[in-house]
Amino acid sequence: MAEEVLGREAASGLVKQLRETFGSGKSRSLEWRESQLKSLLKFVTDCEQDIIDALLSDLSKPPFESVVHEDINATTVRFKRCPTLTIKERALIAMLKNSCKLALKELKRWMAPEKAKTSITTFPSSAEIVSEPFGVVLIISAWNYPFLLSLDPVVGAIAAGNAVVLKPSEVSPASSSLLAKLLTEYLDTSCVRVVEGAVAETTALLQQKWDKICYTGNGRVGRIVMEAAAKHLTPVLLELGGKSPVVVDSGINLQVATRRIIAGKWGCNNGQACISPDYIITTKDFAPKLVDSLKEELEKFYGKNPLESKDLSRIVNSNHFARLTKLLDDEKVSGKIIHGGEKNQADLKFAPTILLDVPRDSLIMSEEIFGPLLPIITVDKVEESFDIINSGTKPLAAYLFTSNEKLKKQFVLTVSAGGVVVNDTSIHLAVETLPFGGVGESGMGAYHGKFSFDAFSHKKAVFYRSFVGDAAIRYPPYTKGKLRLLKALIGGSIWGIIRALFGRS
Repeated sequence: MAEEVLGREAASGLVKQLRETFGSGKSRSLEWRESQLKSLLKFVTDCEQDIIDALLSDLSKPPFESVVHEDINATTVRFKRCPTLTIKERALIAMLKNSCKLALKELKRWMAPEKAKTSITTFPSSAEIVSEPFGVVLIISAWNYPFLLSLDPVVGAIAAGNAVVLKPSEVSPASSSLLAKLLTEYLDTSCVRVVEGAVAETTALLQQKWDKICYTGNGRVGRIVMEAAAKHLTPVLLELGGKSPVVVDSGINLQVATRRIIAGKWGCNNGQACISPDYIITTKDFAPKLVDSLKEELEKFYGKNPLESKDLSRIVNSNHFARLTKLLDDEKVSGKIIHGGEKNQADLKFAPTILLDVPRDSLIMSEEIFGPLLPIITVDKVEESFDIINSGTKPLAAYLFTSNEKLKKQFVLTVSAGGVVVNDTSIHLAVETLPFGGVGESGMGAYHGKFSFDAFSHKKAVFYRSFVGDAAIRYPPYTKGKLRLLKALIGGSIWGIIRALFGRS
């Protein structure tokens, strides 16, 4: 059954129980790790309809997005408020399922000690790097992708051999309840627990000593998490957000670029995604063409009345709806709307909205939008965009559309971001061989694939020596000859060692 909400004392007891189980060594074995990863994979397969229903309840998420982003393995899915949808495009990576499969395939190799070189100074010797679990870890997930952002870190934590507490977001209550109810049926509750609740429960959890904390969300709460972790010197993995820019150059395939911007912005939870394009920078000359293309493609995708489209997620709750409305009502930008702006508060529906030439000191440009609003800033030369991006905080993602090879190299070298994508948006999240994480205020640490295993593992240095080869040089009395030889050994020069042995400097 699901975990009950808990206070500080109950949280302390929970951590104590998990620490005792971890201390027994149960979660360290390859067999246990593999069994839990297989159970996670089975959970996603068995409960696909339950997951889709939860996402529909929390976010009114289109079924295609559920399949692609949350990894539901279905070809035909039926919905309470949606018609039957046949999914044909299965070429897209089902990220959560692939995370489990990759971990199962590579786990033995990941767990194997990594050989390390030694030097002549310590001859004869050998060394290796051993990946050991941190211990008992806390994962606090986000509401916008409640299954992917909850379970993808859990895959890494389990693969690394940790005991885990998962705290799903209360902002997605149906998803949180489902995780709490069903994961206990699939996973070993002596090592993996789910805690529901809101601020009080999260606070109680953060008051405990953990061996690592992973938090996905915004920078404000990220600071609270980091402050709590600092009291126990607990390492943190913070996946935050920021204002992810899209730089659009001229001389490109405009229709393809526009479609990919739309897919990354409105096709990702209606802009409610940490890697969603936050604003566009393009030249004054090219802006009219880009705007016309955006309008045309948006109408193709979502119709003349996007508020009626079944392919747009709703805003998660009334608080976020009010926040987005406030951004649009700002007197500095209210007259800058050139497309969209329609909204329905009763249904929490917000149409794709484009704003042109918004002031950089406006409210919409001072915080992460996290919604369907897309401001466009114009410059004389596309290269000016680099200074605009770098003048703000470092984003989680930065996107560039160009056919200019020199501009591509300059963008990659100049713009600091968690990840950079050229000629697409958001797609890097699905590449398991790339780390996913932020830099600066967009986060610290990274996960996905092997990076998830590494994120929840301590890389322990192990050094082996025999009793032979014991040199008097390291022991008193210290002489000039010993010093010369020691310097030569540290320097690693064979000729230097020979000269030192013969008493030459």
